[in-house]
Amino acid sequence: MDMTTAFAGLDWVAVVAAAVSAFFAGAIWFGPLFGKAWIAGFGFSEEDLGGQNKLKIFGLTLVLNFVMAINLAMFLGADPTVGFGTAAGFLTGFGFAAPLIGVYYLFEGRSMRLFLINGGFAVINFTVMGAVIPAL
Repeated sequence: MDMTTAFAGLDWVAVVAAAVSAFFAGAIWFGPLFGKAWIAGFGFSEEDLGGQNKLKIFGLTLVLNFVMAINLAMFLGADPTVGFGTAAGFLTGFGFAAPLIGVYYLFEGRSMRLFLINGGFAVINFTVMGAVIPAL
């Protein structure tokens, strides 16, 4: 199968929905659930974060979520079940993304707490996408 066929076979509504769902999951994860711990773990202050270009950050976050959703949808293939998609998403986060973050954190000397927050979100991010893609 060539790339044109692979892209044409994607359910683009599901891919967009997965990207947006992961974006909102991140808002909850890094907001009310773990926002304060994440900020403290990196030594940021609310003022530090207030001066950032939020349109750029949130816009690029959506774009990157879209790239991840496309990739995951291509790995899931045609007509996956919600159970398979959820399991594949979880295993992608738990088996690929979180360990990669862990490797970075080991070399950067970051805390286990930050790894659990960021690595944990990698698992949540891909699990949500994996559940949403076949659900639509």
